[in-house]
Parts: sequence; C-alpha cells; structure tokens
Amino acid sequence: MNKTNILFLLALGVSLSACGGVKESLGLNRTAPDEFAVVKRAPLAMPPDYSLRPPRPGAQRPQEQATSEQARQAVFGGEEQQPVSNVKTDGESLLLQKAGGNAADPNIRRKVDKETASLQDRNVPVAKKLLGLTGAESEPSATVVDQAAEAERLRKNAEEGKPVTEGETPSIDE
Repeated sequence: MNKTNILFLLALGVSLSACGGVKESLGLNRTAPDEFAVVKRAPLAMPPDYSLRPPRPGAQRPQEQATSEQARQAVFGGEEQQPVSNVKTDGESLLLQKAGGNAADPNIRRKVDKETASLQDRNVPVAKKLLGLTGAESEPSATVVDQAAEAERLRKNAEEGKPVTEGETPSIDE
C-alpha cells in the first residue's frame, strides 16, 4: 500500500467516525437506559389453580398495578387491610397447647411493670449520675398509658362526636 491509500483510508475513517449514524451502526456510541422509564415488575409466582385460562396477548398482567396506582399508594398509603379472623386451626391449637400458650398468666403485664419499676433509676445516663444532674431540669420519665381508661375515653369521645385528640390521655403513675 502506498502513502496516498493509507492517508485516504485514515481521512475516510476520521470523517466517518464524526458521523453519529456511523458510530451507532458500528456500536461505538453508548446509550444509557432512561431511569424514569424503568417499571418494577411483580415477582413471578406459581398459580394456585392450574385450570386458569391462558392470558390474552397485550392484556395487562393481573398482579401488576398501573404506574399511577403505584404512585397513589406510595403517596396516600395502601388500601385498608382485611381483618384477620381469630379462628384457630387444629394445628395452631395443638401448637399453642404444646407450647403452654393456654396457661398464660393474664396478669403478666402488672408483674412485668412491677419488676421493671426498680429499673427506672438505673436507666439514667452515667454522665447525669456522676454530675448529679437529676432534678427539675432533667427530662421526665416515660409514661405508660392506662389501656382500660384510654379505651373508655376514646369510646366516650366517639359517642359524643368529639375528636380522639380531645381530653387527657390517662397514664399509669410509676
């Protein structure tokens, strides 16, 4: 090959590499995926019933939601949960019986509160103990809500049409 052929090929290569279409056809351009066009797909799952109809071509997948619906649930929260039934199966009843769940102490909350009352002073940070920073400027200890009295207060507010925030929350003094 002589110098003119080499120069001609080199000039042709440089001029063609400047063209966007040639770069794309040769695979020299990199195209990044559009991060806003990515849609999360629902996980694959084995259907519980094998006698299902085959899907229609082009139809939306039933386990997927529209993007606008996903956005609505993300902003405003999910749909209400269905109440769970309290009916126990034979297996659950047997498991509870073997684990001693039927013999649970109904007053366990009072026993735990009584045992942990002595720990109230132990939960003070070491720096406050050493520097003697207990007193009026220290933070108040956590309060425990009286469950029965709170339920009664909420029931009365509902009967009178008052908001649930009205009234003082009853607490158990330690």
